[in-house]
Amino acid sequence: MEIEIDGGIKVANARLAADAGADVLVAGTAIFGAADQAAAARAIREAACGA
Repeated sequence: MEIEIDGGIKVANARLAADAGADVLVAGTAIFGAADQAAAARAIREAACGA
């Protein structure tokens, strides 16, 4: 079973969510509201993975 957090995910809290046990992070506004959506998605992924 996977744990998903849907909403409110951004670079500032992605690592906290991952550390709390979330397997899937859904970040709509943080990505689609960004000027560079690909860069925003990469930044969230890197933050969640601790890169």
